[in-house]
Amino acid sequence: MYFTHPQFKNFSFKSLLGDFSEINLRNKLAKIFPNYYILFTDSGRSAFQVAVKKLNLQNSEMLIPAYICDIFKPILAHFNIKPIYLDIDLKTFHADLSNIESRITANTKSILICHTYGLPVELDKILEIAKKYNLKIIEDCAHFFPEKIDSDCAFLSFAKLMPVIDGGMLICKNPVEIILPKYKSKISNLIKFFRLFPIFANLSEKFRSSESILPSNKFSLPRKASKNSLRILDWYLGACKEQVSRRKELAKYFQEKLIEIGFDVQEPENNVFTYLSALVPQNINRDELFNKLRKKGIFCSRIWQNPLFPDLPNTQEAAKRIINFPLQNWFTEKDINKIISCILSSIG
Repeated sequence: MYFTHPQFKNFSFKSLLGDFSEINLRNKLAKIFPNYYILFTDSGRSAFQVAVKKLNLQNSEMLIPAYICDIFKPILAHFNIKPIYLDIDLKTFHADLSNIESRITANTKSILICHTYGLPVELDKILEIAKKYNLKIIEDCAHFFPEKIDSDCAFLSFAKLMPVIDGGMLICKNPVEIILPKYKSKISNLIKFFRLFPIFANLSEKFRSSESILPSNKFSLPRKASKNSLRILDWYLGACKEQVSRRKELAKYFQEKLIEIGFDVQEPENNVFTYLSALVPQNINRDELFNKLRKKGIFCSRIWQNPLFPDLPNTQEAAKRIINFPLQNWFTEKDINKIISCILSSIG
């Protein structure tokens, strides 16, 4: 069984039971992000909410990639932010910035930059534009653990990067003096926890017919991250570089195999491949392939098949053809070859 969401393999449970200091964790992060302030939240979307308030972006316009998660929709509505949608480049899945200045108005206060699927955006041009028009830059690092931050703030979503059920982080230039309510544990979190282990994930898949759908129409107030998620983050920081290096090596091998059978792949340069994402060949029905692979034990995803704004040509094309393949840090070339074999047998 192969799954796209991060899962445990060689994780030491001593990390959940031993001594833990949030102060020590903050000190580690301070070395990575000097001169920035850190706030731990229960999710990436919560961190984004805090960023919007901190930067005073209410009742304004925000430049935003059209191809992006729909969890932003209720947040933008809550703060009365009008999104100015940008179509994407089909080689990077990043917002096309060629005509960005023509979209800026007197009400535009910010730009949301998404490092989609683990491919970092080159910020030099964006920083110049932001300075020229006095715009704030928010980086969506849900798929990418940055080595540095050059923008006004950035937010992370731990569950995309490591095996946790919750957790996010805001990295901000200015002090973030806010007291968040305690993390709220739910019964559903127990199911999510067991899904972090392949054997239980396999069992849970037998009781649901398709991917879960995010409650994009709901707005919820930010909370703290759970202590266990911060413990795992603390462990992840020590193993991060080694894991990313191995995943990049596997991903490039995976991409070569996909190109051979007609898939369009994301640019590999500097990509950390949080998701191994590709566009299915034009003559292949993505959803049929997705369902056939599920029956073979290859549980892919289709983010974002329902983007925030689909009515632009490249965004529409990506949403129709995108498929995200499993790529765990402990995979071997043998695992990749098995997935490719299943793809070939599924598409004939």
